[in-house]
Amino acid sequence: MVSSEKSARAGAPGRRAGTRGRPRSFDRATALEKALMAFWEHGYEATSVSDLTRVMDIGAPSLYAAFGDKRSLFEEVVQEYGARYGSFGARALAEEPTARAGAARMLREAAAEYTAPGRPHGCLVVHAAANCSTPEVEESLRRRRNANIAEIRTRIEADVAAGVLPPDTDATALARHTGAMIQGMSQQARDGASRAELEALAEIALAVWPRA
Repeated sequence: MVSSEKSARAGAPGRRAGTRGRPRSFDRATALEKALMAFWEHGYEATSVSDLTRVMDIGAPSLYAAFGDKRSLFEEVVQEYGARYGSFGARALAEEPTARAGAARMLREAAAEYTAPGRPHGCLVVHAAANCSTPEVEESLRRRRNANIAEIRTRIEADVAAGVLPPDTDATALARHTGAMIQGMSQQARDGASRAELEALAEIALAVWPRA
């Protein structure tokens, strides 16, 4: 689109090479993916702007022009991570017939996703918050984690109302238990736990779920 527009206007009076509108000299999606991997591996606080420009292979002016400051870039990275790598939990809850089935799939897929070869282990949203001293970033990540737990609780409450789970089921506690297991699996994966080991943890976590 940009290249076509430039070609169409090449003969316009007063237009010179180097004026605003010139295409960027790097692929934005590729640069964003590289930034994602850096934040995923090292966390928000430990990843500096110089680290980002190095791994993204762009200069600081290009980074700021394309993505804004470090925090703005990180916010976009988190959105991209959620769409590409972190959406398995929401899909499981939406697609499975019961909350328990959704949680089972979520935990088992977490074991696979958090140990997948060729990329950092664990969850970016969990790991990036470690040692974070930027309140806005810390709060944003906390809201995301709490929103995930709220989604689980909503599914549990729906099953209680439908009689799928016992009426005395503590939906909040059960949702937090599931969230704690997923977050713990993320850290275990970063500490070297294998997929099989995490799958074993998932089965133990499911054992506490009540049945109607």
